[in-house]
Parts: sequence; C-alpha cells; structure tokens
Amino acid sequence: MISRSPRSSEPTAAEAGAWADVLVRRRLLHAAVLAPTGQWLVQDRPDGPVRVLPGPADVVALAATIQHHTRTMRPEIR
Repeated sequence: MISRSPRSSEPTAAEAGAWADVLVRRRLLHAAVLAPTGQWLVQDRPDGPVRVLPGPADVVALAATIQHHTRTMRPEIR
C-alpha cells in the first residue's frame, strides 16, 4: 500500500462540495447539503436520520471512510 503524506492545508468548502456531489451521484449518500452556517447536513438513506457535520474536513473524512469501506468490502479483481 502506498503511504500518503499528510495534507498541508485544511479541505475547502469547494473540495467538500465536490466530494459530497460524487457521493450522492454514486448513491453512496442520499443527500449532502451545505448549510448557511458552514455545516453539512448528510443523510445516508431517504428514511434515515440527518447528521450534522461541522465543516469541510468532516465531509472529506466521511468520503475517505466510505471509500475505504467500499474498497475493503468488494472482492479483489486482478
């Protein structure tokens, strides 16, 4: 596995928005909305609870967690 260097800056709202868009388009999240306060409202399923994420770093962390889960759950194809 290739080790990545730590980020040199915090994720921006634009980066979080891009990840949120990808997660919703790929149906890995039902909804992700940026609130006027800078918080993100995230819903996994249409009938699921709405979670409040404090900021862009939390959206990017959620995307990383979902990506890791997705990659570890599918069988390796090589």
